[in-house]
Amino acid sequence: MKLKKLISALKNYQIFNSINREDLEVTGISFDSRTIKPNEIFVAIKGENFDGHKFINSAIKNGASTIILENYKHLANCSIPFIVVPNTREALATLSATFYNYPARKMRIIGVTGTDGKTTTATIIYNILKTAGFRVGLITSINAVVGNKIYETGFHTTTPNAVDMQRYLSEMLSAGTEYVVIEASSHGLAQHRVDMCEFDIAVITNITQEHLDYHKNIQQYKEAKAKLFQYLNTNFHKPNITKISILNKDDDSFDFLKKIKSDIQYRYGFDQQADFSVENVQYSENGMKFRVKTPTDCFPIETNLLGEYNVSNILAAIAVAYSQNVSIGAIQKGIKSTEKVKGRMEIIPHNAGNFKVIIDFAHTANALQKALESARKFTSNNLIVVFGCAGLRDKSKRKKMGELAGKLSDKIFITAEDPRTESLEDIMNEIALGCEIANRKEGIDFFRISDRKGAITSAILSASDGDVVITCGKAQEKTMCFGEKEYPWDEYEVVQSALKMKISKEN
Repeated sequence: MKLKKLISALKNYQIFNSINREDLEVTGISFDSRTIKPNEIFVAIKGENFDGHKFINSAIKNGASTIILENYKHLANCSIPFIVVPNTREALATLSATFYNYPARKMRIIGVTGTDGKTTTATIIYNILKTAGFRVGLITSINAVVGNKIYETGFHTTTPNAVDMQRYLSEMLSAGTEYVVIEASSHGLAQHRVDMCEFDIAVITNITQEHLDYHKNIQQYKEAKAKLFQYLNTNFHKPNITKISILNKDDDSFDFLKKIKSDIQYRYGFDQQADFSVENVQYSENGMKFRVKTPTDCFPIETNLLGEYNVSNILAAIAVAYSQNVSIGAIQKGIKSTEKVKGRMEIIPHNAGNFKVIIDFAHTANALQKALESARKFTSNNLIVVFGCAGLRDKSKRKKMGELAGKLSDKIFITAEDPRTESLEDIMNEIALGCEIANRKEGIDFFRISDRKGAITSAILSASDGDVVITCGKAQEKTMCFGEKEYPWDEYEVVQSALKMKISKEN
């Protein structure tokens, strides 16, 4: 694509060294100077830990044909075209969408945001639409499903960068995709990663305290989430496509988000005044059954998913399906087909004894509370939890999570969860303080084991008949961060290893 066409999509920019250069053929866009290829545009992004402006010369040496930047001071003796913009993250999204010829404008795009439950809700929506016969794409913190291909979407990142996002959408369009379901994190929204995704439906799961290390306060966090709903008014409006918002009537976010206009607004929740509500919920260790009331129907639902919070996630998905005129049969089958979502209250089969092992991604206070409350429903003896808190992230939740674990479980193993450059001992001490507030005694009720593998092994070896062991915080993530380095990590492999050890010791 010609440089002239690409930069014409930018709203506000100054271009330099462009004489006889605007007909340059651009072959790609990148924000990583190490992987830039000849004739690609380099976009200098200022991140939390690194500033791309400092790597402009490296990008030029590696063949970049044009530079997009915010600050002149990082550019010295540049002989190639460079373009100054107010916000390079926003420019990256615009350029990426333009480069791939605006793929989102040719499909229906559903965005799911919230503190907890995004992946599960997005997956249920995907399964319902797929069951209904639509060609559907999916982008979550676990992977991107593009036709018959599955891509890993990152390690600690929920929402892919803007270049990858538009590339995925372009591949989906080429594969004949009609609907795309995107999990949109607060970081992804605030950092313009999902700009130009042209959302048609916006869904909220909930908003509870999280990521205040980045967003500074709960109001800024709410405003980041609200961007998804504001996109309904500012994105490209596709012909004859209704813009729809799906709100959680039970959540504190409701009053805040309902003020944002959309063509149609649906409300879901346990609140019987909601457009989509439930009655007669029956819980078991194998799943749940309940009846759903919609604006026009009432019908039964069976699901293999566990936990009251998943009732809310299912209601949100049903609201999306209803808005797209999906039949009741397809809704029921699509929900039933969602046997499990990786790392979301996932029961691990084993023959090491009459106790259960669950892997869950819960890494917020709200998610930990919901996970433990759900696990308690089918615990006939002790509930044992293994968890930690991430370094360089919201510190205010640590004591609270320790207190919740102390109140809701019988035995707590405090351990590592990406301590990064913080002291792991200090993090564990903060969690332990919460356990002590809940009147739990160290060495009897809770234990500090810095090695996560050792903590999981100890928890499983301590399990007796009727117990439930739940590991929280890592789930599907493939690395663990200590200092500034990522080390390989596999929660599933560690759990299986501990179960084998349990069998060996029992025999």
